[in-house]
Amino acid sequence: MAKPETRPYSSYSRDALALLAQLIRRARIDRQLTTQELADRVGISRGLVQRIERGDPGCAIGAVFEAAAIVGVRLFDADQRILIAQLSANNAVLTLMPKSVRHSTGKVKDDF
Repeated sequence: MAKPETRPYSSYSRDALALLAQLIRRARIDRQLTTQELADRVGISRGLVQRIERGDPGCAIGAVFEAAAIVGVRLFDADQRILIAQLSANNAVLTLMPKSVRHSTGKVKDDF
């Protein structure tokens, strides 16, 4: 299947990307880092840093999160120790995961 030229994104997603992009750019400038210096620290190209700062939705989320972490943009309100404790104790609320999973009731017939 061919990759679509453009993908529709909700206004909520576009606004969130724009906000995160602005926060990363401001923090980078406040720390007096050039785009090349940030790119070197993150391990990505300068062009990708520029795309992140423009709020391009096609950027890898790992690269965006790493850039945010390096310039000091907090992605979560909670302290990192609390987040790790919650994740390890399975108490974290994962809003992207389904509330329940339906298990298959029938046996798979795989005797061809």
